[in-house]
Amino acid sequence: MNKIVKDTLILFAITLVAGVLLGFVYKVTEGPIAEQNEKIKLAAYNALFDTLDSYEVLSDDVLSTAQNIVDSKYSGVTVDEIVTAMDSNGSLLGYIIGITDAEGYGGDISFSVGISIDGAITGLEILSISETAGLGMKAKEESFRSQYIGISEFPITYSKTGKSASNEIDALSGATITTKAITGGVNAAGSVYEYISSGQADDQTITLDSEAKGGDLDE
Repeated sequence: MNKIVKDTLILFAITLVAGVLLGFVYKVTEGPIAEQNEKIKLAAYNALFDTLDSYEVLSDDVLSTAQNIVDSKYSGVTVDEIVTAMDSNGSLLGYIIGITDAEGYGGDISFSVGISIDGAITGLEILSISETAGLGMKAKEESFRSQYIGISEFPITYSKTGKSASNEIDALSGATITTKAITGGVNAAGSVYEYISSGQADDQTITLDSEAKGGDLDE
């Protein structure tokens, strides 16, 4: 057999086996990874509203319109989900808005922003981030995230020389790109809140998406 043909067949066989093995590993790990991500998200929900008892994910129609609004103002920001947060009496506490900003220094930064019914940020919880250790990764620290809490005036700005306004935060030292990405994402969440709370979404019927999960936080 021609050596070139033989080597080609051997390479093909190796590639085929490797592909099958990778597919098997993906199938085995897909479920546990999804379950872990769901646990992280539910923990974030609880952190954003300490009296949260149940939640509902809003419909794809509402999400699509919210994304269009965000696209008109911000680049690289995806609205992953919009969730209504309710207490044990079924009263609306506010909204949880899932955001992914693709313009972090290390790529995508995914986080959840809580905004109360009166328009004030209740918190920011990082879900996924791959920034530089000791610099951008400090965005996960409470000392940075807590700066957004209580702000109700959008857009939020950031300063490298010390905040001077109620809607301004201190940027992470040496991580301006990370700060910009997260602040941009939070501002996008603010735009989503303004859309939902204005009543514009009522025409699209705010209901559970047929494939979305909503439920108690005791799961």
